[in-house]
Amino acid sequence: MGRRILNEALRAIVNAERRGKATVELKPISTVMSSFLRIMKDRGYIRGFQVYDPHRVGRITVELQGRINDCRALTYRQDIKATEIERYRLRMLPTHQWGYVVITTPEGVLDHEEAIKRSAGGQVLGYFH
Repeated sequence: MGRRILNEALRAIVNAERRGKATVELKPISTVMSSFLRIMKDRGYIRGFQVYDPHRVGRITVELQGRINDCRALTYRQDIKATEIERYRLRMLPTHQWGYVVITTPEGVLDHEEAIKRSAGGQVLGYFH
């Protein structure tokens, strides 16, 4: 159920970007979604996000920047080794120059560059570019 929630949230972000909106509100929320958005913020794809009332259903308000072309969450389980991350990135992302694959590892939720630095494999959550 968690990956479906993440996928619906990422699709809402893409749709809002295509319509030229400045913000989008996401409901329901999860901790994985917050980690995914933190990576997007650190890499400069969104301006910021705020979490409201995380103990109940909650909501996240995301400030968009206009840089996102596409972002998706994998709804199936995709295990990946640390040595296969670069090959997977080249296969999934449309260009070699930008975009990130987000992986959940034993060290937390990381993008592909951090996972390669720490040589940590895990499960692919999704990607954005």
